[in-house]
Amino acid sequence: MLLTINILYFFFNLVLIITWLKMNSKKSVFQSKKDTKLTIIIPVRNEEDNILNLLQDIDNQTYPLENIEVIIANDCSTDQTEQIVLAFQEKAKYSLRILNLLNDNSTSPKKRAIQKSIEISSGELIITTDGDCRVSKNWLSSIENCYRENEAKLISSPATFINENNFWNTAQIIEFASLIGSGACAMYLRKPNMCNGANIAYTREVFENVGGFAGNEHLASGDDEFLMHKIAKIYPEKVIFNSDFEAIVRTKSQPNIQQFYQQRRRWASKWKHYQDWKVSALAIFIFAVNLGVIWSIFQFDFINLAIKFSAELIFLALTISFLGHKSKIIFIPIIQILYPFYVVFFGLIAQGKGYEWKGRKLE
Repeated sequence: MLLTINILYFFFNLVLIITWLKMNSKKSVFQSKKDTKLTIIIPVRNEEDNILNLLQDIDNQTYPLENIEVIIANDCSTDQTEQIVLAFQEKAKYSLRILNLLNDNSTSPKKRAIQKSIEISSGELIITTDGDCRVSKNWLSSIENCYRENEAKLISSPATFINENNFWNTAQIIEFASLIGSGACAMYLRKPNMCNGANIAYTREVFENVGGFAGNEHLASGDDEFLMHKIAKIYPEKVIFNSDFEAIVRTKSQPNIQQFYQQRRRWASKWKHYQDWKVSALAIFIFAVNLGVIWSIFQFDFINLAIKFSAELIFLALTISFLGHKSKIIFIPIIQILYPFYVVFFGLIAQGKGYEWKGRKLE
């Protein structure tokens, strides 16, 4: 049984490798007029150490600044976030607004922040990112170009962690790359299963057509994936991964185990709420594969381990190289040994309820 599961996983990774190579072999020659009105929504809570960097990155965009609207959805920050945004507002080259949200004990603060921001926005294309992210000068040009070229309804662009040259950071870079890479391939195959809200775009029209976050507003997490699933159900060929290096968003990895635990518990809590059985089945399959790896490790079953790790290593190397972390490839085998324990642990604790995020206890 274990051998069969690992062989299936081996071919699963072969499909990912072939898909990734095919996806990245296509280089866009389309050139947009860059006339789309863009609204960038940035939900923030206590981001005084980071928000100024992002605002300056947007100020340096190659996209016409007159077509950019930025809304900072300030979710009851208790630090200097609001003051920093207001000070930058006076010199920003683009339209910069701050929306101060009331503390109404919302089950899903981030969904509420995005929803309220969309209600006062004017852009044709909504782009969301996080207050602790950094972007390249061609970030918006790349996203808008992908939107026009593909007539996309939703665009998922890549994200990674800033390199801090330590093992804890390296482990998170490799783990996150596996999610970004597999999610990208699924979109290319018209079977989208995951995306990341730190770098996602969708049209105002499609957001309204699918009812926004209605149906999962009671869930604290999932402002990205549940919306993507709703859009993909109607427009499966219009959910696009933007495989352009210039579109990558970079953010800080979690600084310690406690914050890492809370973030990953938040991510893991979503799986049981997926309405598409294929997504849930894939999550269960990945859990079973990694549970089998733990068994193989303790049994010194090197054949099963070799089958599981071989194609996976190649796929991870491809995605990590694309994300600009080629030097991290040598650490992949170490993470492959540790990763199954992580997957099984969070797969089990995801059955419980509640986690802490941004100083709040959420369900």
